[in-house]
Formats: sequence, C-alpha cells, structure tokens
Amino acid sequence: MRYVNRAVAEDLPTEAGSVKSAIRKRPVEGPVQVRLMGLQGDEQADLSVHGGVSKAVYAYPHEHYAFWQTVRAQAGVAAWGDTLAPGALGENLTLQGLLETELYVGDQLRLPHCLLAVSEPRTPCFKLNAALGFKHAVKLMSQSAFCGCYLVVLEAGTVSAGDPITLLPGPREVNIRELFRARMRPAD
Repeated sequence: MRYVNRAVAEDLPTEAGSVKSAIRKRPVEGPVQVRLMGLQGDEQADLSVHGGVSKAVYAYPHEHYAFWQTVRAQAGVAAWGDTLAPGALGENLTLQGLLETELYVGDQLRLPHCLLAVSEPRTPCFKLNAALGFKHAVKLMSQSAFCGCYLVVLEAGTVSAGDPITLLPGPREVNIRELFRARMRPAD
C-alpha cells in the first residue's frame, strides 16, 4: 500500500453550489486506527451514500493516477506533468498492484494489523467532478471502470503507508470491474 488518507468534511464548491464533503483526502504519516466504521479521524458528509459497515474504507489503485493526470491536463484544469496528490480520488487507501480486475467481492486483504474484505465498487457522484476540477470526471470513471472499491473491516487495528497487503481470495464469482460495469449499464 502506498498511502493512507483521510479528511474531515468541509465546504466543496460544485456547479450546484457549495456542499459538505470529505472527498479531499490527505496522506497521513504513521499508524491510523481502523475501526468497524472506518479510519479514525476520517469523515463522510453524506451518510446516505457513504460510510457504514459495508463502505467503511475506500481503496483506489495508484496505477490509475496517470489516467486522471492526463485527462485533467486534456480538460485544461492541470498542466501536463502535474501530479495528483495522494487521496485525490477520495480514497482512504491508495493501493499498489491491486486493480479492479484482480479484486473480487468477498476477497480479503490481510494487513499486518487489520483484516479488510472487498464489498463493492464505488459509484461516482457529482462531488468527484468538483474534487478533480472538471465536469466529466464522473463520466470518465463510469466509462473506464477505474472505480476502486469499498472495504468492510473484519478485524480492527491499525494501518500505515507502506504496509504489505496479502490478498486472500474469496469465492471469486464477480470482480469489482464486472460488478461496476453491470451497475453502470443503462436499464433496459
């Protein structure tokens, strides 16, 4: 794992006006407590769609950051070569080497001091557009399926940047990318 990120809810300017959000996560040094409902010191502003036991922790692959840096430059909201700060996608855990195609619902992630389980993909909302600075971020996440996933806390403990992660396969019936694509498909 590359980074552990968290944020408190703050005003986020959007096209519809200012809303409360904790999407702008920032990296944390040292160990952070992981509890049943998420990371200590991290907030979710809209509990109707964020947080809860099945969405306690949000994980996102670092490998997709290059994509977002490129599309932000193409949209004219960042310079070519600019890098996104860790946590820019609203994730608590910035993963390395665990993509949506490799993570299945029910897989477990064993870290040195806690155990997490993959529950579901993230469904992007309008706040992602505001956080990334351009109005097509949600559409591009939907098209690319670079969505990351939510995690359930099976064993509370601590997590730190640089912690190794061991993937413990679950039933392996549907991966996060497949489930995301199915959820985002228009209804017939």
